[in-house]
Amino acid sequence: MARTWLSIRVELVSGHGADLWPRPGRIFAAARSHSFAQFATAIDLAFGRWDLAHLHLFTLSDGTRVSPLDWWDDEAPDGTVDGHATKLSRLQAGEQFAYVFDMGDDWAHLCTVADKRIDPLDELGEAPGRPVPYWGWGSLPDQYARRWDGDDGESSMPKRPARGLSDLPPLLPWWGEHRRG
Repeated sequence: MARTWLSIRVELVSGHGADLWPRPGRIFAAARSHSFAQFATAIDLAFGRWDLAHLHLFTLSDGTRVSPLDWWDDEAPDGTVDGHATKLSRLQAGEQFAYVFDMGDDWAHLCTVADKRIDPLDELGEAPGRPVPYWGWGSLPDQYARRWDGDDGESSMPKRPARGLSDLPPLLPWWGEHRRG
């Protein structure tokens, strides 16, 4: 397969009221025929989001806004084009654009199209039907800034077990009470 796919670097710049540094990121392989809606889903999944029922919006370098119009209840920003119908083929090599997930917590990403296209068979071993990440780095913040299951944002951190992993069932040799200390 020829080098026809885009390679798009996506860095998480800020969200939930905090600027992130160093910025975690992912690099995606995407066909020019994939839609912006498909790309948004790929970004959200690669950045560990599970509550996907939030609005999202791309802002392209020329100021064009792209988002699934059916999500906005006829209140999308003026001039917004439909993310289901708009294809990644409108992106140019080297172009930078922004992606914001969840208009309340404003998870903002800087997206950069690589100067050269890639062959998905070389990078992924296949040509998937959707955009996929093929490289990444950094610690991903929790979508709602939860630090543990049941975190209410005010409670103290739960105490760590005194003996490391002793609270785990002994399914692996280094878990549970039978672990040699």
